[in-house]
Amino acid sequence: MTVMNLDKLEVWVRAKDFALAVYKDVTPHLPADEKWNLIQQLKRTAQGVPANIAEGHGRYHFLDNVRFCYIARGSLIESQSHITLAHELGYLPDEIYQRMTSHAESIGKQLNNYIAYLKRSKQGENEFPTGYTVREETAPYSPNNLDEDPIAH
Repeated sequence: MTVMNLDKLEVWVRAKDFALAVYKDVTPHLPADEKWNLIQQLKRTAQGVPANIAEGHGRYHFLDNVRFCYIARGSLIESQSHITLAHELGYLPDEIYQRMTSHAESIGKQLNNYIAYLKRSKQGENEFPTGYTVREETAPYSPNNLDEDPIAH
């Protein structure tokens, strides 16, 4: 059994399995000259998914948990990006690419559902003073304004 019953949190279990698959099924296909580039980046981002879910799970306030789940979701998408790059560079066979992509998309959906659950449950809501929030502001995205500094607005 893991700390605080982490092994019972399905999204963490699946994210951990995804990280294991990256190590066992993906990185062996990458060339040795990618050891300090793509391989290390992919390992770090894949590890980040279950690690951030675990860290959030260990927090007492649902907003902390949500924040770490957002970070985990970012790491998952970054992992997908590295896997796509490896596939398009011809390092990764179609079968493994498809399986890893499907696995990542499924975890992403499950993670989004977990985030929604955490927001509804509001566990630990009374642990912090009123007004404790996670910023969820979104900046408008326009591929036509690449020269503009979005922070300056």
